Parts: sequence; C-alpha cells; structure tokens
Amino acid sequence: MHNYLYILIAFAVIYAIRVLPLTLIRKPLRSRFLRSFLYYVPYVTLAVMTFPAIVEATQVPLAGVAALIAGAAVAFFGGSLLTVAATCCGVVFVLEWILVR
Repeated sequence: MHNYLYILIAFAVIYAIRVLPLTLIRKPLRSRFLRSFLYYVPYVTLAVMTFPAIVEATQVPLAGVAALIAGAAVAFFGGSLLTVAATCCGVVFVLEWILVR
C-alpha cells in the first residue's frame, strides 16, 4: 500500500515541476539575464552528462581525455559531427591499442 503512496507523491512533484512554470509565467520574459540563462540550460545539461562518460567509457582514461581534446579541436575548426565522432573513435582506438598492449 505504501508503494502507491510513493508513486503518487513522485507523480505530484514531477507534475508540479512541469506545470507550475507554464501557469505562473504567462508574459514573455523581459530579463535578458534570465532568457540567456534558460537558453543555455540544455547545453550545460548535455555537457554535464556527456563529459564524464567520455573519460569513463574507455579502458584507459587518458585515451578518453585525448579523444575529447582532439574532438574539440576538430569541432573548433569547423568539422562536421561525423568527422568529430570519427576522429574521437580513431584517437581512442589508436591510444588503447598502444597503451593496453
């Protein structure tokens, strides 16, 4: 019986988090800071979830760090998503082949 109560409370909290901003904020946001903050939230969230996984997904953490740096460099110089992904995979493959051997 307590399990249903926990599920109901979790539902109420999640529902409130998603619905309250829609009901309380009806006018367009005029604060430049708040609009800028809300614009970057998805990118920051993705980065926080992705960067630790890049380093921890490899056998050798150094290979993950090197792939992250190489991928960032390729992206900075205008490489496409496929080019960045292929570069990162290649760097990890080569470094793990050298270091694990």
